[in-house]
Amino acid sequence: MAKTVKFAALAAIAGLALSACGSTEAKTLVIATDLPLQGSAKDANDSTNMAIQLYLEQIDEDPNTEGVQFSGYTIELKTYDNATAAKGSWDDAACAKNATDHVSNAAEVAVMGTYNSGCAKLIVPVLNEAPDGPMLMVSHANTNPGLTKAWDPGEPDVYYPTGTRSYARVATTDDYQGSAAAQFAAQELKVTKCFVLNDNQTYGQGVAKAFADEAAAQGITVIANVAWDAAAASYTSLFQQAKDAGADCVYFGGIYDNNGGALMNDKVAVLGDNTKVKVMGPDGFTGYPDFVANPNAEGVYLTFAGLSSDLLLANGGKPAEFLDAYKAKYGTDPVGSYPLYGVAAVQVILEAIKASDGTRAGVNAAVFPGGITVPADISILGKAININGASGDVDLIDITVELVTGGKETTKMAWAVQ
Repeated sequence: MAKTVKFAALAAIAGLALSACGSTEAKTLVIATDLPLQGSAKDANDSTNMAIQLYLEQIDEDPNTEGVQFSGYTIELKTYDNATAAKGSWDDAACAKNATDHVSNAAEVAVMGTYNSGCAKLIVPVLNEAPDGPMLMVSHANTNPGLTKAWDPGEPDVYYPTGTRSYARVATTDDYQGSAAAQFAAQELKVTKCFVLNDNQTYGQGVAKAFADEAAAQGITVIANVAWDAAAASYTSLFQQAKDAGADCVYFGGIYDNNGGALMNDKVAVLGDNTKVKVMGPDGFTGYPDFVANPNAEGVYLTFAGLSSDLLLANGGKPAEFLDAYKAKYGTDPVGSYPLYGVAAVQVILEAIKASDGTRAGVNAAVFPGGITVPADISILGKAININGASGDVDLIDITVELVTGGKETTKMAWAVQ
């Protein structure tokens, strides 16, 4: 029977610690996760941490000794919370504090995260200048292009003050996700006029821009691309603008945490249900039980920057085996599809550890600039994960289109970006 990696309280961080105490002979290397563990995204991110815990138990090379043994090291996992109760989502100050805490823990060699691109943009430069670094960070869910490629002015070089890359991801980027959504809207939904909203955050602005640009290229009239205020009491005036302009489509570029429930309700109140005026949203609205339980969300189309768990299950193999093991251990399925991508990100980190000398600099050098691969035969995604050593991007450009129906996210199709 696999050993259980036990959770223990940590006073030094605003989160949980998953400790695996190694033997006196094996050097302990710490992998951290950095996720919002409060607010609307809590369920999905708890699932991610639980999936990673399970995976570490599965790959333990010596079940007869204490701790998770891998490639000659004892692997310890620490989970950090970058959310606050007051905000109910990721918080700038929490992300900044976590960055310094990662760096100050000399045993930490890599970070899995973050969930939100804006938080990553605060943490990555700090880790890049870590003593004995740069320190590797691999995200399962960041999709803003600017972290790895030219997007906004100064990007991506501003995130790598040492001049050496130290950030990678296993999900594709919003230039692909936004484009895929616009192509689906034009070709499948046959909409002609879209009102685009963004939540005025890094991620939301990026995915909304990508959607709007491609929508125009597809022949859709983009009425506006305007920000919604997460603190607003009402959005009826925004949707009245859309109604007056004859919109048959609304795009929510942002995250559900930013008052997405009220946004959804006011859309229906002004524009009618989602069979009359279509609503699309990105992966910032996926994995939220409160959202899909809202009757006003019935009929909303969502995109996910990867393959949904349904599509991975249909392919069988490693993904299906792992999802079965997750349900057997925890009695339920993971929330959303990003938990498997969290495991994929940890697989990248473990491959880097295997190829390194066990130092921060060595782990990062195993990925940059040469790149690294998680072979298909062990990949939790069922196919090889190739990280480009020049950019940190993954070669998998997978997009899933989902439909909210019956209080659930259901997979409609995989979309090949054109």
